[in-house]
Amino acid sequence: MQALLECLGFVALVQGVLGLLHEFTGWDAGLVQRIGFLDGHEVYASVALIGMAIALFAAAESRKAD
Repeated sequence: MQALLECLGFVALVQGVLGLLHEFTGWDAGLVQRIGFLDGHEVYASVALIGMAIALFAAAESRKAD
């Protein structure tokens, strides 16, 4: 379970960073800008993905203590 949480956290972190890179540099990478209903809200979605990644890493770390 811990490995799954870490893997999901890594994917969320990478997609969040790539979404911010796309918004601020125009570099065409990541999935956030390709999702239609997020038009105009890509920065917020990218920041939310980074926050979710931090939460997933924290959950994975708390599973280590068990």
